[in-house]
Amino acid sequence: MGAQIRVYRQKISSTTSMQKIFKAMELIAASRIGKARVRVTASLPYANAITRAVSAVASQSEVDHPLTTEPEQIRRAAVLVMTSDRGLAGSYSASVLKQAEHLIELLHEEGKDVSTYLVGRKAQAYFDFRGRDYVKVWTGGTDAPQFETARELREVLLQDFATDFEEGGVDEIHVVYTQFKSMVVQEPTVIRLLPLEVVEEEVESSADLLPLYEFEPQAEDVLDALLPRYIESRIFSALLQAAASELAARQRAMKSAGDNASDLIKKYTRLRNNARQAEITQELSEIVAGADALNAS
Repeated sequence: MGAQIRVYRQKISSTTSMQKIFKAMELIAASRIGKARVRVTASLPYANAITRAVSAVASQSEVDHPLTTEPEQIRRAAVLVMTSDRGLAGSYSASVLKQAEHLIELLHEEGKDVSTYLVGRKAQAYFDFRGRDYVKVWTGGTDAPQFETARELREVLLQDFATDFEEGGVDEIHVVYTQFKSMVVQEPTVIRLLPLEVVEEEVESSADLLPLYEFEPQAEDVLDALLPRYIESRIFSALLQAAASELAARQRAMKSAGDNASDLIKKYTRLRNNARQAEITQELSEIVAGADALNAS
């Protein structure tokens, strides 16, 4: 009986230590989620302005630009998957990978080859474990992305987009990331980054009508300058939203783990008390039985 009590004490001690770790990670995520949300909000004015500028050039000119023109045949698609570097964030990375798998399957059904680009060690481990190829992986700082990462992603993706299919190039680019909607809702999302899709009705319904522009020297030169920055801003915005989503998911997961640890501590404490009570009862019974035996003799 004493051994059983020691087992429960060890379980209570280990669970209490884990609960402290969960609580610390929850507080860290809670402190960082505020900064992540501020970064998402701060990135919106620039992203919206450059989106309107690109939309204006693309919709008000008859430029046949490779970044805005749909190719006659799409033979290979690039898929950029954004996950986390670390775990303990619930189903955050698993949801993104599930969405990516669905997209890759759909592209294969359409007869397209797929080149995969990964962000985060969780995506890298997922593909390595299954022995699947990927073009390149970026790791480190998924919960606090840097603009240099977005710039490097843009350079690699645009270079492959400009490369011919026979030399390993791609005809379209998709991004799979988690869109941050609130502290409770984070939604895995797929966007087609290139070729750029500009829908006149969507642009007009989101804000005022686009003003009329005159382009100097040529609209094509304006697109050459704007589109790389546009792609860069879209990728960085996706990285920021993914980071905020990761921190929100980790905060919820750690709070849930801490609550479960509290329930386990209560359960083990009750079982330990029951075992102690049974041990005391058994000792009293042995004492009474011994006294009765002495009296009888």
